[in-house]
Amino acid sequence: MKGLDLSRAFWETAVRPAVEETCPVLLPRLAAGLCGGGSDCLGYDDELSHDHGYAAGCMLFLAPEDAETHGFLLSALYDRLPREFLGVKTEHRSRQGDGRYGVKTTEQFLLEQTGLFRTPETWREWMAIPSYALAAACAGEIFYDGSGDMTRMRETLRTGMPEDVRRKKIAGHAVLMAQSGQYNVSRCRRHGEEAAARLACCEFVNHTLAMLFLLNAQHMPFYKWAFRAAGELPKLAEAVPMLEALLREPDEDTIERVSAAVIEELRAQELTDGGWDFLEPHAYAVMRRIQNPEIAALHIMEV
Repeated sequence: MKGLDLSRAFWETAVRPAVEETCPVLLPRLAAGLCGGGSDCLGYDDELSHDHGYAAGCMLFLAPEDAETHGFLLSALYDRLPREFLGVKTEHRSRQGDGRYGVKTTEQFLLEQTGLFRTPETWREWMAIPSYALAAACAGEIFYDGSGDMTRMRETLRTGMPEDVRRKKIAGHAVLMAQSGQYNVSRCRRHGEEAAARLACCEFVNHTLAMLFLLNAQHMPFYKWAFRAAGELPKLAEAVPMLEALLREPDEDTIERVSAAVIEELRAQELTDGGWDFLEPHAYAVMRRIQNPEIAALHIMEV
């Protein structure tokens, strides 16, 4: 069974009835789900994934003030739940909130994922949080949300990045795509540096993956899931097989085809209107469309 399905069943069958019977006053004040890092939260887990961290459980979220008054009671309730569910052990219990499952505050979850006790409020905070961290914070599902707080926080993390921050990241990845793929792959090969050319090609693929997610206004997950997630994007998913081919064998024509597809989407989003084939001038065109003067003053390669 997929991890999300198992977790949802555990909540509906074991946890929710226990809360309703023992402390129903908490039900409107808590949220339940499975979210954060892990292939199960992305729906990518399979039988091989079960060799580590596979357990029946869910996360219960309380606001900090509710955790002070009700957190111990809810943790004790969770710890009394069956030690096995649908033939799977229930593990990773914790009354301190440092395990994967069990009771957590909303602040704890945000701190674990983003390094902040709250959702980002400034452009500098949005720039500083890695894409994979934002993707993890948004991954998984909230099965129940009595107060709506957890749902609202995750929606802010999913959609709240300022447009100027997105444009800055797009510009940075565009110029790095140009430098690594359109320029350095062929240059390294002319120098007879095949290993360097392959490394440059890998850099191109990495920055292109980041670009694909940004052009879809989504956060790129941890690198080992980036290709699979990119193949599910509504825009530019057709570039993913070409990127996979580049990891097998660097090819300058394929690099140019990928770059052309990205440039076409940049134009479609009115982030550039130039006719260049090289990505670098497009990166500067994107920079010129940034309204915030502090962001516009950042180094072009900063992502």
